Amino acid sequence: MSPSLNHLHVTCAIIERDGLVLAARRSAAMSLPLKWEFPGGKIDPGESPEECLRRELVEEMGIHVSVGKSFPPSTHHYPTFTVTLHPFVCSIQSGEIVLHEHAAVTWLPLEELHTLDWAEADVPVIEYYQRGCRRRRGSG
Repeated sequence: MSPSLNHLHVTCAIIERDGLVLAARRSAAMSLPLKWEFPGGKIDPGESPEECLRRELVEEMGIHVSVGKSFPPSTHHYPTFTVTLHPFVCSIQSGEIVLHEHAAVTWLPLEELHTLDWAEADVPVIEYYQRGCRRRRGSG
């Protein structure tokens, strides 16, 4: 299989606050309309994933974040493109969420993340994050 020209490298932020996690709903005009996702965006040439995430969250939501622990990249093949997500656990440093691209956001406890209709690429990220959180809680 040859490398696809439609292979996107995208960052995503698992934003934590007060024991809850932020989920963002894609607008009807976006690809994968009305699916839920972790916010983020495409990595520009020469840009580090951390720089991308900080830039995208200011552009999409007007918030400045502290970028923390990274998770292993996760690749998903959609019918017309492939995406590799580069997830990071983040926290909001400043700003209030103002939606410039998404239709909605919600804050959910870890145990309820699975109740949303997520973009398929985000599902393995959720599963990895949940396993890591359960391990931390078990050892605490």
